[in-house]
Amino acid sequence: MPTSLRTQVGIVGAGPAGLVLSHLLHLQGIDSVVVECRSRAYVEERVRAGVLEQGTVNLLAEIGVGERMKAEGLVHYGIELRFGGRGHRIDFQELTGGKGITIYAQHEVLKDLNNARVATGGQVFFEVEDVSVHDFDGARPKIRYRKDGSDYELHCDFIAGCDGFHGICRPSIPVGVLTEYDRVYPFGWLGILADAPPSSEELVYTYHDRGFALLSMRTPQISRLYLQCNPDEDIDAWDDERIWQELHVRLSSEGWGLTEGPILQKGITGMRSFVVEPMQYGRLFLAGDSAHIVPPTGAKGLNLAVADVQVLARALARFYATGSQCLLNKYSHTCLRRVWKVQRFSWWMTSMLHRFPDEKPFDHRRQLAELDYVTSSRAAATTLAENYVGLPME
Repeated sequence: MPTSLRTQVGIVGAGPAGLVLSHLLHLQGIDSVVVECRSRAYVEERVRAGVLEQGTVNLLAEIGVGERMKAEGLVHYGIELRFGGRGHRIDFQELTGGKGITIYAQHEVLKDLNNARVATGGQVFFEVEDVSVHDFDGARPKIRYRKDGSDYELHCDFIAGCDGFHGICRPSIPVGVLTEYDRVYPFGWLGILADAPPSSEELVYTYHDRGFALLSMRTPQISRLYLQCNPDEDIDAWDDERIWQELHVRLSSEGWGLTEGPILQKGITGMRSFVVEPMQYGRLFLAGDSAHIVPPTGAKGLNLAVADVQVLARALARFYATGSQCLLNKYSHTCLRRVWKVQRFSWWMTSMLHRFPDEKPFDHRRQLAELDYVTSSRAAATTLAENYVGLPME
C-alpha cells in the first residue's frame, strides 16, 4: 500500500510555474507539495531564456526572491531592430512610462525560488518517478508517485499541472475535453553561449536576406546569440568558424563590430505555437508550458507561466478565504485572454523578422515595409514596447 500524504494543493513540476505558485501559496498560508521528475541540479543548470518582463521582475521582488536578480540582472530599457544594415532603437522607457526588462537567466530564477522554498519549509520533492494524477473530476484529487523506492499517494484539494509540454497532466484529461491549437514554424534557432562580452548593451533583433539573427546576453561576460536555420539542421555541420562567420554577415552594421569568443554551448531548437483550451478540468489546472508554447522571438515563455500562476494563486486564495469558486471557475477564461494576446505578439515578431521558405518577393518587401513602419511610427513602436515589457495583469 502506498504511503498516504495530505496537502491543500498538489503541484506537478518544479519549473517557474510550479515554484512561483508554491511560494505564492505559502505567502497566503496555503499548503502545497511539489513533485518533480528531474533532479534539482538539472532544473537549476538547464540553460533557458532569460528575459523578464517588468511585471515578472516586480512580482519576484515582492515575494522576496528578487535580491540576487536585482544585484546581478541586466536592466534594459530598449531593444534594437536592425535591417538593411542599420539599427533602429525602440525606447521602452519613453514609450511605456519608464518600464523595462531584465536579463536574468531562468535557471537563476529557479535557484532563487528553490532556496526560498527550502528556507520557508516548502515541500519540493525532486527525482520522483511514475507520477500520475487521479480523481480530479471530483472533490478529492490525488497524485501518485514513487520516491526512493517507496510509493506515495498525495491527497489534495486541487492539482496544478505545471509539468511542461511533455508532462503527464494535460494527457490525463479525458479525450474530447480539450481543443488544441498548434502551429509549427518551418525554421528553428541555432543558439550559442559564448565566452565573449556582448557586442551591444541591448538586444539586437536582425532581419537579413540570409535569415534572422539575435544578439542577446546572459551576463556582462557571456553572450547569447541565435541564427535562423532549418529545424532539422545537423548541428555538427556548424563548426565554430561557420557560426561566427554567419553571425558577422547577418548582424553587420556600419561602424559596429561583433566580439567573438570560445563557444561554450550550442544547439538547435524548433519553433512552434501551441495553446490548449480550456486550461482546466475539474480540479486540475494547467499552467505554463503544459497549456501553451510560444516561439521565443517575443521572449514570453517564462513570463506567461508566471502570469498563469498569479491568476491561479489569487483564485485559490479566494477559495480558502471565502469558499467561493468564482475565480477558480474563471481561471481558464482569464488566462486565455492574455495567452492569445501573447501568442499574437510572438507570431507577429516571428513573422516580421524571419525569412520563410515559401515566401515570394512581395512578402520580403512587405516585411521590410513593416519594419520601416514600426521603427518610424511612434504608435507602432509603442505597440511593440507595451507588449515586450509585458501587458498589465487583469
